[in-house]
Amino acid sequence: MVNKIKLQIKKNTEIVALSLLIIVTIVSTTYYNFSKTKIYNNYKNTINNVYLKKTFHHFFNNLEPKFKKINHRISAGETFDNILERYSVKKDEVADIKKKLSKKVNLNKLNTNQKIEFTIDQKNNLVKEFVFKISNTEKIHLTRDIETDEFNQKILVTRLSRDIVYKENIILESLYKSAVQKKVPANIIVEFARIYGFQVDFQRDIRKRDTFQIMYEIFSDENNKIIETGNILYANLKLSRENNELYFFDKKNSEGHYDKNGKSVKKALMKTPINGARLSSPFGMRKHPIDGYNKMHKGTDFAAPLGTPIMASGDGVVKKAGWCGGGGNCVVIRHNSSYTTVYAHMSEFAKGIRSGVRVKQAQIIGYVGSTGKSTGPHLHYEVIFNGKKINSQKLKLPSGKILKGDDRKLFETKKIKLDVLKSEKIIGLN
Repeated sequence: MVNKIKLQIKKNTEIVALSLLIIVTIVSTTYYNFSKTKIYNNYKNTINNVYLKKTFHHFFNNLEPKFKKINHRISAGETFDNILERYSVKKDEVADIKKKLSKKVNLNKLNTNQKIEFTIDQKNNLVKEFVFKISNTEKIHLTRDIETDEFNQKILVTRLSRDIVYKENIILESLYKSAVQKKVPANIIVEFARIYGFQVDFQRDIRKRDTFQIMYEIFSDENNKIIETGNILYANLKLSRENNELYFFDKKNSEGHYDKNGKSVKKALMKTPINGARLSSPFGMRKHPIDGYNKMHKGTDFAAPLGTPIMASGDGVVKKAGWCGGGGNCVVIRHNSSYTTVYAHMSEFAKGIRSGVRVKQAQIIGYVGSTGKSTGPHLHYEVIFNGKKINSQKLKLPSGKILKGDDRKLFETKKIKLDVLKSEKIIGLN
């Protein structure tokens, strides 16, 4: 019988081996799954252990840096006190910082988007150092003295190198686009438009293929990054093949731009107080777009995109900045005993524009809107001369001063030097 069994096993060796392998596999897998479940449960219990959680929390808290650096960009309506209080800086600490800074800056007039930087010791929430930017080239740096626990103050000045840049281009669409193509900074383009705004209507006087030339100052830091721009030293707006050259004269009390004959381009009022607009409705009789009947239009309308900046057409005092009935939000400026200007339908007023404020020529006073009786965004502009509303586009404005005597001789010398410098820039010698 035993022999028979041995014989059967011999004949079915492969089947027996396979059966044993299956049994071993089942046992091993069962044991592995049991062990894996046990390990997972032990791991889970360990992770959820309260004491271990506290240990990890304490460990990672100690890994956080002792000093925390904060870069804060100032938003509209924020005050110096509530900015620091937001970061849990103590009130007496805020008072100390204000006392140091107020010697150089007015902390009641913070500029929107201005950045302030400070470092806090997170252990006791004391300010370790504080940096306040006064200008593009100047910062106040406060550092805490460990021994006295008071702030030491330093004025950090960035050394800038001056260079002169020359650009020119053909105007195919607009002056702005042509200047941007040549990478002329936006504030230089605005200044260029301002100095020609006394004699050129940018909506009607410029033709396709007119040209411009401009030479201006730039100031760069040690990394060759342009920090700020300076004066436009030379400008030429060639309209219908006729040059309109202007030269910057920097003598005190006569500073400004003059034509080649030493005549200042500055006049009593700018011809158009807005850039990038089109004349949509001239001075004169017209059918009112809302009232529907013919009536005298005693102003000039300039259609422009919502939010386009509006400039004061001359130096003066704001008589009104408020609601003007059908004119919506409006600004009224008295320039002298004879001239007053009105700017209507604004979306909003520029910061600080209110009754009694003195404004400079080309200063932004508000933004294009469609308030009051208006069918779309535009500026309604009026010029009032001795109490009578007149056509601003036909206004014969008095010319600026003419240089004479020693001032004229000095101007001629500077003009020659600028012409030479411009030529060197064009041929690449300078």
